[in-house]
Amino acid sequence: MEAFLAGVQNLLEPSVLIAIVIGSVGGVIIGAVPGIGPAIAIAILLPATVFLNDLVSLVLLLGVYGSSMYGGAIPAILINTPGTPVNALTTYDGYAMTRRGEASRALSLAYSSSFVGGCFSICMALIALFAFGPYLRDLGALFGQRDIMMAAILGAVLLIAAHRQTMGIAAMLFGFGFLIAMVGRQSTRGIDRYTFDIDYLYSGFNLIVVIVGIFALSQALNLMVGKDDDPPEARITGGLLSGFKELAGKKIIAVCSACYGTLMGIIPGVGEFVAQFFSYSTARALSKEPARFGHGSSEGLVASETSNNAVPAAAMIPLLALGVPGEALTAMMMVVFFDAGIKPGPDIFENNPDFLFSLFTALLIINVLVLATLLLTTKYIAKMIYIPNRFLGAFIMILAFVGVYSIRNSLTDCVFAVVFGFIGYVLRRLDWPLVPIVLGLVLGSIILERLTAGSGQIKSAIDLVNRPVSGSLFVMILLVIGFIIWTSIKNRRTDYQN
Repeated sequence: MEAFLAGVQNLLEPSVLIAIVIGSVGGVIIGAVPGIGPAIAIAILLPATVFLNDLVSLVLLLGVYGSSMYGGAIPAILINTPGTPVNALTTYDGYAMTRRGEASRALSLAYSSSFVGGCFSICMALIALFAFGPYLRDLGALFGQRDIMMAAILGAVLLIAAHRQTMGIAAMLFGFGFLIAMVGRQSTRGIDRYTFDIDYLYSGFNLIVVIVGIFALSQALNLMVGKDDDPPEARITGGLLSGFKELAGKKIIAVCSACYGTLMGIIPGVGEFVAQFFSYSTARALSKEPARFGHGSSEGLVASETSNNAVPAAAMIPLLALGVPGEALTAMMMVVFFDAGIKPGPDIFENNPDFLFSLFTALLIINVLVLATLLLTTKYIAKMIYIPNRFLGAFIMILAFVGVYSIRNSLTDCVFAVVFGFIGYVLRRLDWPLVPIVLGLVLGSIILERLTAGSGQIKSAIDLVNRPVSGSLFVMILLVIGFIIWTSIKNRRTDYQN
């Protein structure tokens, strides 16, 4: 209780409160503008966090992360264009409801579902901290260097497995990110890896430069070479609070979807898309009118929006408990932890318990603030969807270059950001995922660091898995790989028989 009160007190600082408001309202606007999304916004904001207090930086990024999916439902429902990638499933039923003249009902249901999913996940995380906090402090003795390295490898395997149709591509891109992580001078032994006698590469690639290039500049190029569409106008009439009353009649679907979102958020490399898939499938199985799914089903809309908003708070758990980011956005947040000198992992429960409570309480405040903002300003925020794509792309590019240059006042950083921007642009045109590169860079750094630190205790390959935790994680890795192989063989047999 003492740590919780200290965490709440941390949030009462004026700078922290301002960051919560800016992140929450800004995240909604960013989500409502198709083409930006939280990953790009956070990539642009990362350079600015270098100059901010650690808690201010994190609540600002959490505000964008936690609120962007609320805003992303607006264009998904009104013009059949998801504001963020995870709102894609919302278009199936949300836009169909708009075409029936039920735009306000769809928005209201999306807001209430998002709010319930977000608050459910946050409460589960806070309960876990209260109930298991004293025991989690003892995890530090269980997790050695090899254990955390194996957890990072498990995260990599789960990430690749999550890309069902493109696992080979995801593995290749993860390997590319891992290769980027290897560039630079190995500090403890003074070994130069892939530096080619280029002074800039001795310190390795700056994570922020890579993220801004891969996400922000690539999307800016994508928008600038595309066409400016003129979406049809959808009328929003009536109040937006009625969704809570309707949601009360869909309690089972809402609870199941929130549980899926929480569970999938905890598992590294899975995230919103898998949570939505399970939630949507379960909702259709429980529905009395499964044929309406994809054609304006309110139950489908509830399943989609509840599950995706339950993920952000849960995704913080593997990041905080193991130091393993579950996806791109939490990987970006690790930059702030590193800059602040806070090392995510089991020790954080003993060293910074008030900091943990500050983060989760801030997420709860963000959800309440976002809901209030949307109820009052949806009609005005909806107009953001009509910003021309090319203007938006140019604006993103300017912000990205300013942000990258401000890190170290280096034009070389800008040049490498452009290089990674073109790589990201090509991947977008090929419709290949960008997330594996960033997670390859982040998890690769963790694997290399932990392997080097624990090398003194490793005499043979068996020493990597001879501890209880590392051994258990290794068994889980083998099970995941075995399941992937079994599923692949089963699908090939099915295709052959057909």
